[in-house]
Amino acid sequence: MDSFMFCIIVLIALIFNAEAVRFMLASGGRKCLKEEIHKDILVTGEYDIQDNGQRADVTVTDSRGHILASKESATHGKFAFTTEEYDMFEVCVTSKSASGVVAPEREVFLDVKHGIETKNYEEMARSEKLKPLEVELRRLEDLSRSIVDDFAYMRNREEQMRDTNESTHSRVMYFSLFSMLCLLGLATWQVLYLRRYFKAKKLIE
Repeated sequence: MDSFMFCIIVLIALIFNAEAVRFMLASGGRKCLKEEIHKDILVTGEYDIQDNGQRADVTVTDSRGHILASKESATHGKFAFTTEEYDMFEVCVTSKSASGVVAPEREVFLDVKHGIETKNYEEMARSEKLKPLEVELRRLEDLSRSIVDDFAYMRNREEQMRDTNESTHSRVMYFSLFSMLCLLGLATWQVLYLRRYFKAKKLIE
């Protein structure tokens, strides 16, 4: 691997190393985090919700509303699931006030990981007795494989979109030709009909 490709992989590794999200949640409020994730990907999450005397619920759903993980009266915990297809997934934290009592805002910590981010390389290093450089190389290998898979997926999507565009273009062209033939046929029929009509009325010879 040359130095240029190594720099690219390291740069992408830094980009993919997303940090956890912290936000403030108002009393009776609701905030959600959405992300598109590929098929057969392990997704893990960790949350820590500050206690302000109100109930907080954590729910993970897909675009069709199927509940993948749910925890009522949550304060801190974890969730995990494996995606069955490429979809948009949503993690929502809802603060529910009791009897309309307004409570101060609470801080919410949410850390969602998927793909190679879910792998525990420290545990792998202990179990396989790997050196720090070997662990880093294993992580870069997994990252490069993930990038290749993403590129393959995008190429497949591009081919599907191209096939759809070509199919749509062909259908529009054939429909346009059919419409033109119908208009020409209708115009010809109108001319012949009017000519017969005027001849029958002896307005023309």
